[in-house]
Amino acid sequence: MKHIQVLGPGCPKCKTLYANAEAAIQRAGIEAKLEKVESITEIMKSGVLMTPGLIVDGQIKSTGKVLTPDQIAAFLA
Repeated sequence: MKHIQVLGPGCPKCKTLYANAEAAIQRAGIEAKLEKVESITEIMKSGVLMTPGLIVDGQIKSTGKVLTPDQIAAFLA
């Protein structure tokens, strides 16, 4: 099971990235735990300096961008 985190304070871009991550999980047909991290303290601890951020299985995959569902699905394969 993949562990996916979307990091951001709740801005529109963060919400879009979260929705795109949900779509990517469905398209990939995998089991995944999707988590929204809004705490600034937790975001800073993760090493993400620009939001929105995407972390898959503990590895930062993207910062400061809204990825498409297809781009996210590539990280899940």
